Amino acid sequence: MQTHEISRRFLTHFTNAGHTEVPSASLILDDPNLLFVNAGMVQFKPYFLGEAPPPYPRATSVQKCVRTGDIDEVGKTTRHNTFFQMAGNFSFGDYFKAEAIEHAWNLITGSQESGGYGFDPERIWVTVYLDDDEAFHLWQKIAGMPAERIQRRGVEDNFWSMGVPGPCGPCSEIYYDRGPEHGREGGPVVDEDRYLEIWNLVFMQNERGEGGAKKDYPILGELPAKNIDTGMGIERVAYLLQGVDNVYETDLVRPVITKAEEMSGRRYGAGNPVDDVRFRVIADHARSGVMLVGDGVTPGNEARGYVLRRLLRRIVRSVRLLGVTEPVLPEFAAVVRDTMGPSYPELVKDFPRIESVVRNEEETFLGTLASGLKIFDMAAGEIKSSGGSQLPGDKAFQLHDTYGFPIDLTLEMAAEKGLSVDEQGFRDLMAEQRARAKAAVKKTGHGDQTVYRDLLALGATEFTGYQELDTEAVVRGLVREGVRVPSAVEGDIVEVVVDRTSLYAESGGQESDAGLIVGDGVELEVLDVQKVARKLWVHQARVRRGEVTEGLAVQTRVDPEWRIGARQGHSGTHVVHAALREVLGPSALQSGSYNKPGYLRLDFAWSGALSPETRSEIEEVSNLAVRNDLPVRVVYTDMGGAQEMGAVALFGETYDETVRVVEIGGPWSRELCGGTHVERSAQIGPITLIGESSVGSGSRRLEAYVGMDAMRYLAKERALVQNLASMLRVPDEDVPARVEALVERLRQAEKELDKLRAAQLLSSAGELAGAAEDINGTALVALRAPDGIGGNDLRTLAVEVRNRLGSRPGVVALFSADGPKVAFVVATTAAGRDAGLAAGKLVPAFAPSIGGRGGGKPDMAQGGGTEPGGIDAAITALRGALAS
Repeated sequence: MQTHEISRRFLTHFTNAGHTEVPSASLILDDPNLLFVNAGMVQFKPYFLGEAPPPYPRATSVQKCVRTGDIDEVGKTTRHNTFFQMAGNFSFGDYFKAEAIEHAWNLITGSQESGGYGFDPERIWVTVYLDDDEAFHLWQKIAGMPAERIQRRGVEDNFWSMGVPGPCGPCSEIYYDRGPEHGREGGPVVDEDRYLEIWNLVFMQNERGEGGAKKDYPILGELPAKNIDTGMGIERVAYLLQGVDNVYETDLVRPVITKAEEMSGRRYGAGNPVDDVRFRVIADHARSGVMLVGDGVTPGNEARGYVLRRLLRRIVRSVRLLGVTEPVLPEFAAVVRDTMGPSYPELVKDFPRIESVVRNEEETFLGTLASGLKIFDMAAGEIKSSGGSQLPGDKAFQLHDTYGFPIDLTLEMAAEKGLSVDEQGFRDLMAEQRARAKAAVKKTGHGDQTVYRDLLALGATEFTGYQELDTEAVVRGLVREGVRVPSAVEGDIVEVVVDRTSLYAESGGQESDAGLIVGDGVELEVLDVQKVARKLWVHQARVRRGEVTEGLAVQTRVDPEWRIGARQGHSGTHVVHAALREVLGPSALQSGSYNKPGYLRLDFAWSGALSPETRSEIEEVSNLAVRNDLPVRVVYTDMGGAQEMGAVALFGETYDETVRVVEIGGPWSRELCGGTHVERSAQIGPITLIGESSVGSGSRRLEAYVGMDAMRYLAKERALVQNLASMLRVPDEDVPARVEALVERLRQAEKELDKLRAAQLLSSAGELAGAAEDINGTALVALRAPDGIGGNDLRTLAVEVRNRLGSRPGVVALFSADGPKVAFVVATTAAGRDAGLAAGKLVPAFAPSIGGRGGGKPDMAQGGGTEPGGIDAAITALRGALAS
């Protein structure tokens, strides 16, 4: 049975049982606790936590997931994967244990002819929580499961929570016995290789308190509504039903290995376990990488981008070790597109952009790979020449952190050179880095939104801002410092929840509206508006006068000037995005945006800077759209209808069942968007691009002013040109040529000054050499040269002084400060080197004094530091090193 068919049967089984089919969420959701969606229930968290009322009593989905905690183990075994699909059925206070068990049993053991999976009931085992007698007896009653195939397990295996205070409960796991050739008898408590877990049924019935992630927390009581959350591993079921041993041999993964075999001429499973690891790494990471890029992740050096970069570079490294030297990522991406496309058609539609991102990352890595290999070869040569046999941990970490070398690549290269690697030192540095990353995540942890639970139960806030600026409303609740309060008085800053509001809440890249909340004798200045659970508008406001209380009748008022500018900024973003795609092609998709009155910022997937001509063309296309006064239309539909219309969705956004499509000029610009917009494009006013820059590998950023801000920017530019023209006494159009001529004259003058400075420095070389001090028979010239002398001039002077020392053993050390930085050069004479003096080895003696580092060869070394005040101490340290 093909994997796509397994997913289809799951969804059909549960929709026939009254569940609403919910599409997979993006792999990147707005959850500070998660880099990527890692379980099927993630998109339903607000319903389980009580932060929002569920729109349906029961649901089913096949969710794409990525887990990255053990990337280094991928390929070494057949059990570790980064990307997988989790099928699930969910009940929000509707049905509970009996129905969950019955649904699962009927699907798993139902005949394939009737739409089931056809597993042999005699090979099914289950586990339940230690004291969950109810589940134990239900398995016996519903499935006829004999007691000896129902095993009880403890809190770490069969009790579930989110790791934070909130819903929790016992779970029941379903296992399939693969047979005696796969391990020992005795059920899953004895051998989880033979007895493979395929489904976990979570019975969410309790509420937990503070404590450990998996155990050591109190159970506070039962939930008022009991829920069901299940997860079935699509890939695990696939390899069982396809009669293969692991996920790497299934229909959706094996084709990537086949492509790698074709490219390398080597064979998977041919008896070379090292090659097999490489094939598995390629297959797993290719799938994960394409799915991540498809959901808008671009390679980078932080967070999600770093994980993606690591995955893609591990593919390139593995392919190189299989003997392939040509580019490979676009070809592997095409295989993933063809295999995964039937379930995720957006991969086919968006493939030009995906291919561009992975191709650019491979080209970038090949450049850093060459640089990293040079660093490694130099380090290995120095170690061997000094009689050492181990690459230091910090060097291995540098190769990993700076050049993207996984540790196993460094280990392999070192072994080829006859060297070992200080793995413990490397792992210590990695642990420090992970600790810093975890600390950063904790700083942005998931806020406690339970205070809004009762307010959410009253219903969603009605947003009226599309139709009006002023709206009559009633205060439903007040929150201060995370606690509900009955009232707030003048000077207080409080969060205000009302039943209706005209004030836009920050979302979709658009800043929240500025405005007021006013009532009888009460006025509040709105500082910010945010959404909770996508349904509740929370206004942060300062009480200017009076006392605001729950139940008070008020009016929300949007600052009209702010709204005009906000609409121009957001509509301008859509126009620039459409112009960008028209000029660069459909693969130049927006990956993020920010807009506020008069300003917009748009990030998009693209490799390489835009030329001035391209920028001008984008600006011209944008302003032509403004001049043509295109109509702006809003259409409400479902996601399927939006996709049929060709509407562009923003990566990482979560959309409701009904979506809002904003058109500017019909199909020219058609995007899913909840923001506020102009009625016609001419209302945007002029659009002026003010910047284009890189925001990471494969991602660029455009910035622009719109409306009056664009006019003010252009007026300022015009005044600048006129002032320059006046100063240079030329017409405006001659300013560039005159400035270019002045710059060239300045360059020539600087060259002449450099020559004079060099001559002046060299003239003092004889005097400096004559003043050399003798330390144990070594002539030492160590001094602070005039501030501001660069490294090249220092080097020239040091060589000249060294030459003046003649045949004596000698050392020249020159330092120069330039603001907060220090440059230094150390040179040794031939006689000094014969006596055992090496410039590079002298640097560590004084570098700490100036907070610096550097290195070089025995005859010459140079470097820099950050503490000019330590130059005298550095010279003293150097004297001490020579004296000893």
